[in-house]
Parts: sequence; structure tokens; C-alpha cells
Amino acid sequence: MTAADLRNKYLEFFEKKGHKIIPSASLVPEHDPTVLFTTAGMHPLVPFLLGENHPEGKRLVNVQKCLRTDDIEDVGDNWHNTFFEMLGNWSLGDYWKEEAISWSFEFLTKELGLDQNRISVTVFGGDSEVPGVSADEESVAIWKKLGIPEERIYRLGSEDNWWGPVGDTGPCGPDTEMFYDTGASEHGKVCRPGENCGKYTEIWNDVFMEYNRTKDGKFEKLNQKNVDTGMGVERVLGVLQGRDNIYETELFSRALSLIKTLSPNYKETSARIVADHLRAATFLLADQVIPSNSERGYVLRRLIRRAIRHGRLLEINGNFISKIAAEFIETYKDQYKELTTFSEEIFAELNKEEGKFQKALTSGLREFEKLGTNISGQDVFRLYESYGFPPELTFELVAEKGIRVDHKQFEMELKRHQEVSRAGMEKKFSGGLADHSEITVRGHTATHLLHQALRDVLGDSVYQTGSNITPERIRFDFSYKEKPTVEQLKKVEEVVNEKIKLNLPVKKEMLSQEEADRKGAIGLFKQKYSDKVSIYEIGDYSVEYCGGPHVDHTSLVGKFRIIKEESVSAGQRRIKAVLE
Repeated sequence: MTAADLRNKYLEFFEKKGHKIIPSASLVPEHDPTVLFTTAGMHPLVPFLLGENHPEGKRLVNVQKCLRTDDIEDVGDNWHNTFFEMLGNWSLGDYWKEEAISWSFEFLTKELGLDQNRISVTVFGGDSEVPGVSADEESVAIWKKLGIPEERIYRLGSEDNWWGPVGDTGPCGPDTEMFYDTGASEHGKVCRPGENCGKYTEIWNDVFMEYNRTKDGKFEKLNQKNVDTGMGVERVLGVLQGRDNIYETELFSRALSLIKTLSPNYKETSARIVADHLRAATFLLADQVIPSNSERGYVLRRLIRRAIRHGRLLEINGNFISKIAAEFIETYKDQYKELTTFSEEIFAELNKEEGKFQKALTSGLREFEKLGTNISGQDVFRLYESYGFPPELTFELVAEKGIRVDHKQFEMELKRHQEVSRAGMEKKFSGGLADHSEITVRGHTATHLLHQALRDVLGDSVYQTGSNITPERIRFDFSYKEKPTVEQLKKVEEVVNEKIKLNLPVKKEMLSQEEADRKGAIGLFKQKYSDKVSIYEIGDYSVEYCGGPHVDHTSLVGKFRIIKEESVSAGQRRIKAVLE
């Protein structure tokens, strides 16, 4: 079975079960400050999981692009990726455990033909971290009725089988996970599903979002119970094709074949890292993320530079990353049209970034030559952190020169750095529900006014390239090749406040793409629901693609004030503002 077959089978199966097919959203979440990227299929559906009516109803299904980097160090093994596709189906206050679990099992065994004797499941077994919530014996009973015996049902705690909340409060609930026995185990190690020994591969997860955790640590029943499921395309495809890893499927075959051709010193792990990271980078660039030294741009730059470093370990000469990206565009072009639409921009950014990294390597070599004959682990780390100079290359050079280096000290510095980075990014990558506080909702509406005001003052070449709204401030990124003058920024601020004072009505509409285009809708996020798009109109002033939420009238926004304007990268500017 091919990836295309798998996607189509999944969508058709759930369409027959009354689900409406919705398209994949961008890897850049819309107005969600809790995450840098779409890390799960539920992110674009946040308003509807919270109770807002979805235009396509209560049963939805799609294939969603996702990206996670919290386990980037594991990439190169058999099953881990940064970018991946998630098959997902949702019930928004409609069906519950019986249907969700039964359909999961039916699809796995009947549609995909997997051997049910090799399927094991885990369920929430209850623990002290979730007081007042009993073990999920309802799911256990359903699995037994379907033919899964007691010995292949594992009751685990909240660390394994409880989803959310992301913060201290919010929606959460037990889940049940499905694992397939690959028949292989590293070094004959005995393990259970959920333990990383290579024997069991997680292929599906059904989340039952039925509780709300309160500030005082209690778990209360939600008014609307939701089912949120996910199945990774790459992992399931590997299982279906009888592979013990994801890299031997057609999703990677073209890219890895080229890497093998280019490399005179082929190493499996490095080749996989190059392929994985450049696939992720290609999709991020197609969603208009640009390499930079902060947040999304920093993650993208890190992926690209890691790929280049491992390309050097493979002894690939000259610029090569655009060639690999071209193979992924060819692989995915039928599924994701944006890859071909933005192919020229993708290649241009990759070539530019590869050139910058070569300069970084040159600078790193210059600094290396300045070091004396007892090079510390801290020196190695400084070269890595300040210049992006690969530690492996430093170790090679010191070995050639017969210089001693403190490897242990470097590993300690690197571990400390990773712990700090992981802690700092934890909230950004943990997923969860967006902030819908009053001040943040006001900020969402203010960005629409700001976007149009920038176009009024600076011209129609201005387009939003990103935004991040928190209770403390608004951050708005936009395309513009020059630095706006103080007078221009003052004019933008005046226009926004003028529209706020006019108390313009804010109205949401679901239209066809053609109708939205005729209205002149603008915006980064053309969020589609089948043949429909969501737009917000602010009086007769602003028409923009957006999923919300927003205030009802502009007077509720408050006074708008720009506090900073700066460059993000070439042709990309950023405004920071507050509401008073």
C-alpha cells in the first residue's frame, strides 16, 4: 500500500461514517501563542473543541501536516521524524468511546488488513496525579468485546495514557493507544508497548477529552465531550509495507537514493537526518517560514544547518540541500500544491542559507586557529554556539594536530544547553489550547486593523507573514523591503485608533474561496473547510481570512500603541504593540 492509498482509504472510510473531509492547515498555527508550529491535528480545531460550531458539523476527518522538534535528538533511528503527517478524525460533542475505538479497530484490521493478534493496546489505569478519576474500564471492556485479550491490554498511568491539560488548567482526558508488534526487539530486550525497544510501534491514539482541570486541581466533567484521534502516516506505512523503519518507504526513497549517490562515505544515521531535516525545512519554507535567529526561523535554520553538517559527515561536496528538497517536492507535489507553488522561493532560501553556513564555517575555522594547545570543552561549545561550527569537525581538527580536548566537559556544556533550551521551548512545543482571554481576543481584532492600516500607509505590497498575541503584547510580522519612517508608523497607529473609535461591527462569514476573493479578503491564513473559507469583516474597512476569535465591535479593542518596529530578516519587518 502506498502513502496515497493510505490517505485516501482513511478519508473515504470516515467519510462513510458521516465525517466531512477538511484540508490540512498550515504548519504555522493561526493566532495561537502557545505553540510555534502545528504539532497535532487538533490545533486548527481549537475553537470548535471549545464549543464553537464548525461549519461542516460535528464529525470531521483530515490529513494534517505537523512538526515537532522536542525529540530531534532521536531522529535517525527507525521511527522518529520532525515533520510528519497525521491522519485524524474528530467528534465534536457527538460520538464517544464505543464508536471511536470500534472504528479504529475496524480500519486497522478490515481496511488495512493488519493482524489483530499483533495489536496491543494501552488504556488509562488511574493514578494519584489525576485525583477523582477512575481507571478507564469502559475502554477496556470495548477492547475485550472486539477480541483483544486481557494479556494484550496494558493499564498505565497518566504519564502514558492521559492527554493534557497543557498548563495548570483546561480540557484533558484519558486516551487509549494502539501498538503493532513488529516482531523485532533490540538485543532481545523484553518490553511492553510504550517502551522504546523497537518491538512495538504506536500506530493510533484515541483521546477522550471529557474533563476540565480547575485551578484547585480538581477534574470536572466538560459540557462538550470530544474525541480527538491521530494516526501517523509514516509509521503506519512502514508497518503496512513490512518495514522495520519509516525510511524504506516511498516517502523517503527518492531523497535517500540521491543522498547515497552524492555521498562517497554513506552512513545510515546521517543520511536519515539529512533527509528528515530537509523534508521538514521544505515544508516550513512552503508555509512561508524564513530562516532567522529566533523562534520559528531559528528552528528552521537549525534543521537546515544540522542537515548540512551531516552532509559533510557523508562527504558530500558542494551545495546539495536544494537537490534533496527537489526530490521531496516531487514526492509530495500531488498532495501539497504549495510545494510547487513556492518551489522557487524554497530553493532560493535554501541556497542562501547554505551560503551563510559556509561563511559561518569559515569564521569558525578562523576562531579555531586562534585557540592554543589545551582546548577546553567550553571552547568547543563556544565554537558550536557562536559560529555554528560542528563539534565533530573540531574534534577531527584537534586529533589531526595532536591537541588534547576535554570531551567530557563539552558533553556537560552541551547537555546543560539542551536542558535550558528544552525548558524554554517546552510551552512552545507542548501543544494545547490557545489563549482565549479577553485581552488576547482584543489583540486578535487589533491585528486585522493593523494589517489594513499598514497597507493603507505603506502600500499593497505589505502582507502579514506571522503574528503572536499574548496578554502582554501584540507581535505582528509583515513583508516590506524598507524601514518605515517614524511618521509612517505614527500614521498607522492613528488609523488603527480611528477605526477603533468608530465602533465598527466585526462579522464572521463562511464563504466559497471565489466569494472571499471577490470581497478582497487578505491574510496569511486561508483556512478552508471543504469548499468554504472563514473570513472576518470589520465594517467596510477590513476583510481578512481568519478563524477567530474576535470582539463584536472595535470599540472593545481599547487604545492601540506601537512600542517597537524592527527588522526580522531581509524583506521582513516586525511591529510590537500594546493595548491600553
